[in-house]
Amino acid sequence: MERQSTTPVLELVDLVAGYRLRQGLFGRRRDVHAVAGVSLSVGAGETLCLVGESGCGKSTVARTVLSLLRPSSGEVRFDGADVTGMSRRELRAMRRQVQLVFQDPYASLNPRMTVRELITEAWRIHPGIVERERWDAEVAGLLERVGLNPGHASRYPHQFSGGQRQRICIARALSVRPRLIVCDEAVSALDVSIQAQILALLKRLQEELGVAYLFITHDLGVVRQFADRVAVMHLGTIVETGETERIYESPAHPYTQALLSAAPSVEDWREQESEEILLHGDAPSPLDPPSGCRFHPRCWMTRDRCRTEEPALTDRGTGHPAACHYAGPLVSAHTS
Repeated sequence: MERQSTTPVLELVDLVAGYRLRQGLFGRRRDVHAVAGVSLSVGAGETLCLVGESGCGKSTVARTVLSLLRPSSGEVRFDGADVTGMSRRELRAMRRQVQLVFQDPYASLNPRMTVRELITEAWRIHPGIVERERWDAEVAGLLERVGLNPGHASRYPHQFSGGQRQRICIARALSVRPRLIVCDEAVSALDVSIQAQILALLKRLQEELGVAYLFITHDLGVVRQFADRVAVMHLGTIVETGETERIYESPAHPYTQALLSAAPSVEDWREQESEEILLHGDAPSPLDPPSGCRFHPRCWMTRDRCRTEEPALTDRGTGHPAACHYAGPLVSAHTS
């Protein structure tokens, strides 16, 4: 889906972020760059899906976008303004525009608060969004919008199923009328049938409200009918990005090809390949990333250039950017 907005709602420019860890009991502290030079953007009313294995840096991106983690370098821009240079007051106003839906809906809801209290809490923090005399009507409208019974506003989280609790989280996120919602593994803890319902709900809300999504997941099979664009992340970097159909039909990076081959429902691009691509060895540690291409220790296409020269994220004739010196159709993979 083509978007016509000139200024992205969210833009990351050469973002570097991470943590400081101590090695051993008396070891020195080292900076770990969980995100190492990520650039991406999300347009108004668009869904960008950020995918990759656990530990690749996806959640660090989310924490940085939400200003819960300060980047080491680079920029986080919201509506063109650099968030990292904002005052506390400006940051507070920005955070109202960016909301988060977590993986575990039960852990993210205070068990001692009713649904009404959970939703109205944001209006206490950000006065002026909804007049107090309209709170009950607004809560009822939000619950109805996400497919819940408005009469259950006085219930507590433990009285709902997992899918219903996630709907409460979505209603709470919508209560401040955000422009961007970050969904961090928002459906991975749910049954497959419930996943489909939540994805359909998010899509409908986007059509009605024009909200944008940064959807973070490790499961490429979940998002084909949901995302407008996909960014594939590996060991802190973006290795491939493009429109969803193009990525699914013609993956150019070996890592993307391996991820897609492991998704049972994705068959289009490998009609001639009936075998799953097996990656040998463990993923390198962000404490000690390999030189050159970060994927080269596990890649079947590795050559000398890959071990010494880091590939840029650019279009090499495949129709979309990929960070691989030899990006292109699947060739001679090690398969099972």
